[in-house]
Amino acid sequence: MIHQKLRLFSGTSNPPLAQSTCKHIGHPLGDLYFERFSDGEIFLQIRETIRGHDAFFIQSTSKPANANLMELLIFIDAAKRASTRNICAVIPYFGYARQDRKSAGRTPISAKLVADLITRAGATRVLTMDLHATQIQGFFDIPVDNIFAIPLFAKDIQEKNNMDDIVIVSPDVGGVVRARALASRLHVDMAIVDKRRPAPNVAKVMNIIGDVSGKHCILIDDMVDTAGTLCGAVDALLERGATKVSAYASHGVLSGPAADRLKKSNLHELVITNSILQPEKVMKTEKVRIISIAALMGEAISRIYDARSISSLYE
Repeated sequence: MIHQKLRLFSGTSNPPLAQSTCKHIGHPLGDLYFERFSDGEIFLQIRETIRGHDAFFIQSTSKPANANLMELLIFIDAAKRASTRNICAVIPYFGYARQDRKSAGRTPISAKLVADLITRAGATRVLTMDLHATQIQGFFDIPVDNIFAIPLFAKDIQEKNNMDDIVIVSPDVGGVVRARALASRLHVDMAIVDKRRPAPNVAKVMNIIGDVSGKHCILIDDMVDTAGTLCGAVDALLERGATKVSAYASHGVLSGPAADRLKKSNLHELVITNSILQPEKVMKTEKVRIISIAALMGEAISRIYDARSISSLYE
C-alpha cells in the first residue's frame, strides 16, 4: 500500500536497512542526491516534490558519527525549506547517547546537544531504537518514539535454544531493567555482572550476582563497542560454571579491536541487529550473527504516519 503523502529517504549510513524498511512498507525510497566537496562539505538535493508531505529520513549516526549526523541535519533543513508538513528523523542507532550526563567537571552533555541540533534544524519527530539511556527522550522538545528490539531477541532465543537451561544476564547494574524485561518475556531466571569502569571503554568484572552454574548464559545489552566488557563478562561467567555464553545487543558498534577480540574470545555467539551497517571485517567474524529490524522499523513508520499506537509493537 502506497501512502500518498508519505516520503521515505535514506542517508548514506545504512542504505540496505532503508531499502529493506521501504520494501516492508511497500513504498519506494525517495530520490535524493548526495555530493561531497573536496574539503569534505556535504551537499544534498531532494529531487522530488515533498511540499505538504510527511518525510522520513533513515540515518543511523554511527561511524563516521559526525559526518552522518551532519547529513541528517542538512536533510532536515532541506526538507523544512521545501515546505514539508512533518519531518521525522529515523535514527536506528542514536550516536552520542552514552554522553547523557556530566561524568566529571567541565564535561559536556553531548546527547542533549545533539537533541537540540536535531530539533532546531526543524525535525518534528524522532524515531529511534534502544536508546542507551531512555531519559534522553526528555532532551527533545518534540515527540520521540523509542522502540525496542527485545521482542525480536526473545523470538530468536526461543527458536534456537533449549529454554530449560537459559539464564539472562545483565552485563552491569545499569542494564538490569532491559535484562529483566527479556527474562520475564521468556519466563527464565536472571543474573547480573557487577563491574567497575575506571576509564571509557575499560571495564573490570568484579562479581556475578545470581546462579549461573550449569546454565547457558545469554548476555543482553543495548550496544557492544570495543567488546572488552563483553569478553570479560564471558570469561567471568564461564569461571562461575556456565556451560555456554551467548550475547544479544541491539547495536553492534564494534569499533577498534572488537572483531579480533570476538574472534579470540570464548563467546559462543554475538547476535546484533542491522541498525549499523557492518564492515567486511565484522561480517567475516563467524561468531557474529545479524538479525534485521527492517520490519520493526517499517511498522513503526507506518504507525506514525497513520497516527496509530507505537507502544503496542513491543507490549
